[in-house]
Amino acid sequence: MTLTIGYGKTGQEINIPEKNLLGVVTPNNVEVSAKGASLVRRALENPIGTKRLRETVRRGEKIAIITSDITRPLPSEKILPQVLDELESAGVSMDDVTVVFALGCHRKQTPDEMKKLVGADIYSKVKCVDGDTNDCIHMGVTSFGTPVDIVRTVAAADRRIAIGNIEYHYFAGYSGGAKAIMPGVSNRAAIQANHSRMVEEKAAAGRLDDNPVRDDIEEAVRNFCPLDFIVNVVLDEGKEIIYAAAGDAVKAHRAGCKFLDSLYRCELPARADIVVASQGGSPKDLNLYQTQKALDNAKYAVKNGGIIILVGACDEGFGEDCFEEWMTKSPSANSMIERIQNDFQLGGHKAAAIAMVLENAEVMLVSQMHPSLVRRMFLQPYSTAQAALNDAFDRLGGDATVLVMPFAGSTLVRVEEENTSVKNSKTH
Repeated sequence: MTLTIGYGKTGQEINIPEKNLLGVVTPNNVEVSAKGASLVRRALENPIGTKRLRETVRRGEKIAIITSDITRPLPSEKILPQVLDELESAGVSMDDVTVVFALGCHRKQTPDEMKKLVGADIYSKVKCVDGDTNDCIHMGVTSFGTPVDIVRTVAAADRRIAIGNIEYHYFAGYSGGAKAIMPGVSNRAAIQANHSRMVEEKAAAGRLDDNPVRDDIEEAVRNFCPLDFIVNVVLDEGKEIIYAAAGDAVKAHRAGCKFLDSLYRCELPARADIVVASQGGSPKDLNLYQTQKALDNAKYAVKNGGIIILVGACDEGFGEDCFEEWMTKSPSANSMIERIQNDFQLGGHKAAAIAMVLENAEVMLVSQMHPSLVRRMFLQPYSTAQAALNDAFDRLGGDATVLVMPFAGSTLVRVEEENTSVKNSKTH
């Protein structure tokens, strides 16, 4: 069977014998009753685990609304008007409201970027600021030993509201929920302490139970810096809102995670010998920093000792300076895993994530990056997916099974049991 795999703006064809093809994983068909801001309004009218927001806040209270920065796809301009309407219905003055952008370790934003995120009307209506991680209040230490140092504007507020989008996160399980507080408005020391646990086995995409990173985050919020209300959304491939949940920081978040699973979580009968994984082409595979997302989900589908064929043009190279330094100057893949536990660096964490995949599988990178550079990263370079697949068959045998993940950055696979039909995926 011949399939077209996303690669830059053109795509690549790959021919896989029918007898070897385990399946092609795509998002599940889920009916949605509506899209956009109307779903946010409905969620605010029917909160999960709390009273309505207008019944929670009081006139005269200082309110911090935490939202995502320019690096995230959250459509803040569609969500914030609904939230502000609820606050005004409770008699809250807009002079008492501050929108705080959760930068984490990211750079500060320009005024134009802030205006673009929230919309011109809201930008002129309420104060909008970047979270200043150089001005924090120490609120305690979690049982994991993580300092809870929160930006002053948020820590000193009478009420805290967080908005965010939910997608799979490769070591916190899912984005959204309490992540608005940590790492969103936490200082570097707190982020480093929390994220250094990404190397633990239970710190995995799609996992909430006993996930040390998620548990640490939610303990920080529950015991030291409570969120009074959240609004979380799920987006489709076009970045349109197709689901919204509001209310309690954990209960509403879990409802959103459940919906995300119904859309993007796929069950397999068994792991494959060979996994062909793509981000879906441009612009998601512009660089290796973004293409890594496909690799991290593919690791759950490949057998121990198998091969992942990572397909991504990466025509802009690495995409992040720290990531490039770790990937090209580390003496071994394992050294990056050891380093991240003691020296967490944004960018370096993605390098460590790639190294963790290499512990169990070989990675063939189909890209425009120079072959010698790819080899320095402990990956095998190829210019076509077909050439990589042919070599993979030569190494693993003609009976090797193949799974294709054309949207691997979004779809998460899990092997529930052996010898069952492939559920929630399209098999050709």
